[in-house]
Amino acid sequence: MNKKYPFDPLVKHHLIIAFGLALWIFVFLYFTNPLDVSEFNESEKLIYLPLYGLLGAFCYSLFLPIQHFIYQKNNKNWFVKSEILFFLIFILISTIIARAFYLYVIVLGEPNPYTLWYYLKTVLFPAFTTILPIIIFGRFALGKYHNKQTKAKKIEIKGEGNYEGLRLFFNDIICIQSSDNYIEVFYLSGNELKKNLIRNKLSVIADEFPELLRTHRSYLINPYHFLQWKTEKSKLFVLLFHHVEVPVSRTYQNNVKTILNSTTE
Repeated sequence: MNKKYPFDPLVKHHLIIAFGLALWIFVFLYFTNPLDVSEFNESEKLIYLPLYGLLGAFCYSLFLPIQHFIYQKNNKNWFVKSEILFFLIFILISTIIARAFYLYVIVLGEPNPYTLWYYLKTVLFPAFTTILPIIIFGRFALGKYHNKQTKAKKIEIKGEGNYEGLRLFFNDIICIQSSDNYIEVFYLSGNELKKNLIRNKLSVIADEFPELLRTHRSYLINPYHFLQWKTEKSKLFVLLFHHVEVPVSRTYQNNVKTILNSTTE
């Protein structure tokens, strides 16, 4: 449950999923004609079926602010339990809205609408078995792509001076240490460990690169380089590749353990 799950935090990409969902629902209903859909004439199909598609997209988009809240609460991390929570909320919201749409738009004023149980069994359950795999695949694929892009992209750690800065691949960063008004970047150049002193604040770097993990008020690490845990005199440390040792303060200990343990499972 606490294992990290591929996740894309960009809202615009989730809106693409919502659009694809709307299109898929329309196509599915149009060509399969489940239940009352078969009673619609062609003009009615072109009115009501796109509305069902937009309804699905709306239900998905409605969750995005909640998704953002969960992502921020987890220190910009996404776990298996977060993804399960998303689908539970999505199914609940979709069920309520779809049922309301059926009662107050599709069969408004007509006698003997389907009972809730029959509607769930014959309409929503088959719909979810068709729709959910599309959403699961779309979210997973975008999450994988986002993670790959993050690791492969070149980033620039800027300094406050005009000509200060360091440009390198994200996974070449091992850790960053605060040093008064400067930060010291530990990074790889080929197979060689190097250090670079840049005038900036660690808090600025932490906000700019949320993929880096805060272990201490004076340290950020790249979880990619985590090797093992170390305890010494009741204090906790993480050992990174190339023999870099970083302290873990009690303030960040639970979050660091959760994230690093999930990346090594």
